[in-house]
Amino acid sequence: MNKTTKLAILATAIATLGGAAYAARSTENDALAINQAKIPIAQAISIAEKQHNGKASQAEFEHTKQGAIYEVEVVAGAQVFDVKVDADKGTILSSAEDKADRHEGRDEDHDEKD
Repeated sequence: MNKTTKLAILATAIATLGGAAYAARSTENDALAINQAKIPIAQAISIAEKQHNGKASQAEFEHTKQGAIYEVEVVAGAQVFDVKVDADKGTILSSAEDKADRHEGRDEDHDEKD
């Protein structure tokens, strides 16, 4: 192998390993960031459930550019809502009906046209 080929292979290996190390570190930091949240996830779920008088079907913590939030999916009757709760203040940042999830359990033979 010539010197240029060896350098190209070495540069590719360094870039690949560096990218993998960065991805692992950023994922770890995002997961550990929940420790800095002032509001526990159980409280965020309770806040979201009260907003729509429903039951949470899932919740997750996310660290966004705007700060730490909980995204809670709440089922109230036949409606599904996506509720975002501020992880530091416990306030509702947004709440919107999730129409895509509303029809997930329907039989595939019955589409919207029927």
